[in-house]
Amino acid sequence: MFNRLFVWALACLSAVSVGAQVPSADSTTSPMAGLRHDNTPAITPDSLPGSELAAFIETTAPLTLAQAVNYALAANAGLAAAAREVRAFDGARLQGSLRPNPELDLQVEDLRDRNRSTTLALSQRIERGGKREARMAVAEAGQGVAARDFVARQRALRAQVEAAFQGVVGAQENLRIARGSLELAEQVSAVAAKRVKAGKVSPIEETRARLAEASIRAELGAAVGDLRVARTRLSTLWGNPQPRFDLADGALDGEIALPELDALLVALDAAPLIERARAEATRRRAVVELERSRGVQDVTVSAGMRRNEELGLNQMVFGVSIPLAMNDRNQGALLEAVLRADQAKDEVAALRMELSARLARAHERASTARELVQALERDILPGADSAFRAATTGFELGKFTFLEVLDAQRTLFQARTQYVRALTDMHDAMADLRSVVGDGANGQ
Repeated sequence: MFNRLFVWALACLSAVSVGAQVPSADSTTSPMAGLRHDNTPAITPDSLPGSELAAFIETTAPLTLAQAVNYALAANAGLAAAAREVRAFDGARLQGSLRPNPELDLQVEDLRDRNRSTTLALSQRIERGGKREARMAVAEAGQGVAARDFVARQRALRAQVEAAFQGVVGAQENLRIARGSLELAEQVSAVAAKRVKAGKVSPIEETRARLAEASIRAELGAAVGDLRVARTRLSTLWGNPQPRFDLADGALDGEIALPELDALLVALDAAPLIERARAEATRRRAVVELERSRGVQDVTVSAGMRRNEELGLNQMVFGVSIPLAMNDRNQGALLEAVLRADQAKDEVAALRMELSARLARAHERASTARELVQALERDILPGADSAFRAATTGFELGKFTFLEVLDAQRTLFQARTQYVRALTDMHDAMADLRSVVGDGANGQ
């Protein structure tokens, strides 16, 4: 009978081992199911390659904003790491669902054959207080936090790409303005040379024209460098520090729909960062229940067979054990969990205040930049262009000095540069709004 008990014990252990096998990755469902991505390509943690991610090399064709967004969402290392975090919680959920292993206990009393007493017993700890369910709830809540963090990172990355892309477009426009200004400076230099040759002005006027042309050439070189930096800033978002694209196919649009700040603050309630903070508060409440369940003592039951060689008898043995919760009732861990759950509520409120201030600042930046753009389009740019053309024509006819032409030329160049900078600031502020509230920044 002792041999039969031993075989029975091994069979139980084998059954437990087989039942604890890890399910295949194909059998797990995506933790992102049901999460909504506002105006974002359908890229989920399961669709990203994770640690196998390699730097994406874009084509040499003109790059559109949609292509840049797709490149970054598919190949950004930070986003892939966030996806890895979501998938890692599949293991935490599996581990939380496992029950305690049984234990096989062998005891031998007295090594003399005639007096030997051998006991073989199988014991199983029975969890009480809902520990298994609490562990699973904590793991699922943790995966919910990671999933919402992924969505927040995805939205922030999209906004980064939009801002960087507009930065490239702005740098291209500045380069175009610098080249146009250089052409104008060369024309003015040619006019000055003709007037000097005709003896109508002093040679110093030609020298001044050449110096102004050299200054604009230096600004053209700076514009080329700024464009190179802007292109690199964009391509590094998909892991390529040496961009291949030469042109960003886009334009700085001065007509934007800027929603009211009140509408943005209402949309803030559904922002991914707020949802992540709420998910973290849910996770901490689940931790409270887990720590409370750990204060309930588990019961261990055992059953086995004892062989008494002195009497020649096989005896069944049964046992039950339970810890006496006299000192450690997990009260410290429970208190910590409760306080951290309360802290999470304050963190949600603090984050909402922080994001509200961020929205207000970005909205003010966008509004100010838009007003400046409208003023430049309506008054300053047409006036500066008209003044430069009039000064150039007057200089050719001898009615204006070269200093007046130079001043008009510099004013026109500064107005055009200021216009591009205002457009870039406006789009950058809009991207900041979209990184927080998504489509709410478009008034949708």
